[in-house]
Amino acid sequence: MKKLLKLFSVSAACMALLFLFACAEAPEEKKAEEPAKVDEAAAPAEAPKTVKAGFVYVSPVGDAGFSYAHDQGRAAVEALDYASTSFVESVPEGADSERVIRNMARKGFDVIFTTSFGYMDPTIKVSKEFPEVSFMHCSGFKKSANVSNYFGRIYQARYLTGLVAGAMTKTNKLGYVAAFPIPEVIRGINAYTLGVQAMNPDAEVRVVWTKTWYDPALEKDAAKSLLDAGCDVIAQHQDSPAAQEAAEEAGVYSVGYNSDMSSFAPKAHLTSAVWNWGPEYVKVVEAVRNGTWKGDESLWWSMQDDVVDIAPMGPMVPEDVKNTVNAKRDELKAGTDTIFTGPIMNQAGEEVVAKGATIADGDLLGMNWFVKGVVGTVK
Repeated sequence: MKKLLKLFSVSAACMALLFLFACAEAPEEKKAEEPAKVDEAAAPAEAPKTVKAGFVYVSPVGDAGFSYAHDQGRAAVEALDYASTSFVESVPEGADSERVIRNMARKGFDVIFTTSFGYMDPTIKVSKEFPEVSFMHCSGFKKSANVSNYFGRIYQARYLTGLVAGAMTKTNKLGYVAAFPIPEVIRGINAYTLGVQAMNPDAEVRVVWTKTWYDPALEKDAAKSLLDAGCDVIAQHQDSPAAQEAAEEAGVYSVGYNSDMSSFAPKAHLTSAVWNWGPEYVKVVEAVRNGTWKGDESLWWSMQDDVVDIAPMGPMVPEDVKNTVNAKRDELKAGTDTIFTGPIMNQAGEEVVAKGATIADGDLLGMNWFVKGVVGTVK
């Protein structure tokens, strides 16, 4: 009996020890059953969107001119690690451009930049077929839910180049080789002429229309006709440097456009009105990427946005002229734009803008008349 009692006592003691150990382990088991907390900050983010951007050019890219300037902007987009780009050059306005734009949309481009005025209607037409694509049309005025138009206040740079040209002419006759009589070109001629006359009230600007954006032979012939008329400074609204070359060959001065054209006429080139599309093209692509891009907008970027400027003035330009031009440039960069502030006269000598009044943007965008001092017609 004693042995049984002793065995029972040992068993009871073991049971008690087991119970104590079980109680001690219980809190850990309960803790292990609690769901693990998820660190939301460490959760994998959604992969960023890669933007595919297309560009359509009216002339060859080359190494100067309007399409060259746009392609420099494309290169800034291509440098982004989240973007890829493609372009088609020398696309005629009209049916050909519609085909090229539609082909890009079919290939899955997220944003398409159509960079010539005559691409406006084809852009609008194709945009209706591809509402998921963002379209940016340069220099036009039509827009829709997925089409915005854009341009720059290149007239500001035109005015500055006019200041230079007005100070450098000896004959008081300046020539201007111009593409088409549309508001964009007319506005630039007027701004240039106002700059010329600010430095030389007796000077006149003679205009010859080529009715083409890009035709080097025709552009050069137009420049020669102005040289034959006694012009000693040749400016242009054309895509090639042919007018610059004609001035160089004749031993007179020139003013370029779109990009710095000094390399084509180093002895003639006074300066150029130039484009810098890169900063804004990058912003557009960023907006498409993050979903903040808006259609149905009209964007008109200025010298403050670094989209328009002038090329360095040539060594033949006197320091006092450079100082005058740079002072006006500083005003424009600061946002003070009085280029189209009256009094302004038209070709007939009639006051069309009163003293102190400024032409509204809408009227500038539709400008179809020449200021006093321009010799030529708007047709």
